[in-house]
Amino acid sequence: MHRPHYKFWPRGLPPAIDVPATSLWHNLASAAERFPDKAALVFFGRITSYRELAAQVEKLAGTLHDLGVARGDRVLLDMQNCPQFVIAHFAILRANAVVVPVNPMNRADELKHYITDSGAKVAITTGDLANAVAEASNSLEPAQRLTHLIITQFTDAFDPEITGEDAPIAAWRDWLLTRHALPHLAEGTVFNWCDALNAGHAPPAHSVGSDDMALLPYTSGTTGLPKGCVHHHSTLMHNVIANQLWGSIAAEAVVLAATPMFHITGAVIVMHAAIYAANTLVIMPRWDREFAGRLISRHKITSWINIPTMVIDLLGSPNFASFDLSSLTCIGGGGASMPQTVAQRLLEQYNLKYVEGYGLTETAAPTHYNPFDRPKQQCLGIPWLSTDSRIVDPQTLQEMPIGQVGEIITHGPQVFQGYWNQPDATAAAFVEFEGKRFFRTGDLGRMDEDGYFFMTDRLKRMINASGFKVWPAEVESMMFKNPAIQEACIISTKDDYRGETVKAVVVLRLTHSDTTEQQIIDWCREHMAAYKIPRKVAFVDALPKSGSGKVMWRLLQEQETIDQGVARGAQLRSS
Repeated sequence: MHRPHYKFWPRGLPPAIDVPATSLWHNLASAAERFPDKAALVFFGRITSYRELAAQVEKLAGTLHDLGVARGDRVLLDMQNCPQFVIAHFAILRANAVVVPVNPMNRADELKHYITDSGAKVAITTGDLANAVAEASNSLEPAQRLTHLIITQFTDAFDPEITGEDAPIAAWRDWLLTRHALPHLAEGTVFNWCDALNAGHAPPAHSVGSDDMALLPYTSGTTGLPKGCVHHHSTLMHNVIANQLWGSIAAEAVVLAATPMFHITGAVIVMHAAIYAANTLVIMPRWDREFAGRLISRHKITSWINIPTMVIDLLGSPNFASFDLSSLTCIGGGGASMPQTVAQRLLEQYNLKYVEGYGLTETAAPTHYNPFDRPKQQCLGIPWLSTDSRIVDPQTLQEMPIGQVGEIITHGPQVFQGYWNQPDATAAAFVEFEGKRFFRTGDLGRMDEDGYFFMTDRLKRMINASGFKVWPAEVESMMFKNPAIQEACIISTKDDYRGETVKAVVVLRLTHSDTTEQQIIDWCREHMAAYKIPRKVAFVDALPKSGSGKVMWRLLQEQETIDQGVARGAQLRSS
C-alpha cells in the first residue's frame, strides 16, 4: 500500500483479489441457476433468458464434442456482435476448448494465418462471412484445412418480421435479413446453426479450470504476422471480477454491447463481466449512432463501455436531443484518448464522468482504471486490483522519477502467459523487475504525484485508428502482394475523427507507373480489413534507407508530422 495511488483507492476495496479455481463457464452456469428467468440477451426485440442461454450453450457444446473438439483444441469464432457469438463463445469453453476470436473485417488472405497458426480445425461464423472463411481454408494445404464449419444466419436470433423501434435500421436490413447459401468446404463438413443446436449430442464432462487456456486472441506486432496471446481462464477471470468490484456493478445493470466482442475489451469487460454479474446485455451487431441512441433510451441502459469515437459520434447526431441518457450511471472505455472537451461536455450537461482505462490484448484489457469517484481526464488511471505498474527507462530498466517519461511495465494476474508457439517473442516481452516478472507494454508514459498514469507516446510502431490497432509491418507485407508495388512504408497521419489513420508511402514498379492512389486503395479494400486500409497514398521515387538497407520509417513519420503542422498553421492563419 506504499504506492501513491492508494490514497485514492476506491473505498472498501482490497488492494488485491483471489481468482477462483473455476472456469469462465461456471460464471454462466451460476447466473442461470441464480436468475433463470432474467433477460440475459436482448437482440432486435428477442429476449433470451439465462436459462435459455445456458441450455443453448450446452447443446452446442455437445455438437462440438461430437465433432471431435477436445480439451485444449482451438476453435475459430468469426462474428459480429450477436447472441450466437455469446452462445458459441461459451459453448467452446463448455466443451473444454479454446476460443480463437477473429475480427470479422478480416478477408480470406488474412484468415489463412489464423487458421494455420492456431491449428483450428473447427470454425463458427455467420452467413455473410462464411465464404471468406471457406475460401481461406480451401486455399491451404489439406493438412492445414478446417474439417468442420458451423454457420448461423442473423435471423436465427431474431424475428425477421419485427417492426417498430426494435427492428433493425434500414441500412442493416439487407445485411441482417439475407439468408446466405452455405459454402463448400474442401474435405470438410458444413453445418447449419440450427441443426448444430438440435443435434441432440451430450456435452462432455467439464474438466478445465483456472490454469487451462481459454482464449487465444491475436495481436500484431512490429514485425511479422499477428501473434496469439495465451490467456488462461484465470487471467480473464481476474479482470471480470475486478471490473464488477471496481464499478460496484449490481445484477440489475443493463449493459450496451456496442464494443465488438471479438476485441479483448468487448469480450472481457462487456460480455464476460455482464454474464458474471448476471446483467442484461443489449446487443448491437455493429456501430450506428442513431440505433445506439434508440437502445440507450428504450432499454434504460445503465452501463456503456465504449471506444471514445462512439461517444463523439453519438453527441454529433442531429437527433441527439431526442435521446434519453438519464439511465446511464457508468460510461467509460479505452483504446483511444477521450478528447477533454467531449469529457467536459458529458460532465457539465449530463453529470456523467467519462472513466478511462488502459490495457492491452496481452493483459486481458485493463491494468489501469480511473477510480469512479475521482477520475482524471485524458488519463489512463491507476494500477487496479492486484496490479503493479511502473515507469522505467526503456534501455536501463531503471524506475523513472515522478513526472518523467519512460516505458510502462506491468505485473499482475491478468497478464498473459506468452505468445502462442513463439518463445523468443515471449522472452522479449517480459523483464524481471524487483524479483517479479513484468510485461513490457511498449507504451511510453509518465506517472504524476498522485500515482495516476498518462500516455505520452509508443515505443512500438503502431497506429491507433478509432481504437483498432494497426501494425504497419503487417499492412506492408500484404501490400507487397500488389503487382504494382515495388516498396511500401506505412505511417500514421492525423485524422479529426479517427485520431490517427493509415497512410502508405509507395514506390511503384516501372511497369505500373500509371497506377493511381485510388487503385491502390481499392486493391487494399479487397485484401485487408477495412480499418487497416490506407486512407492516403503518397508516391515517391525511393524510400529512405539506412546503411544496412532498412527502411527508415521514422524519417517518413517525422516528415509527415512536420507537414501536418505546417498545413495546420496555414489553415489557422487563413481562418
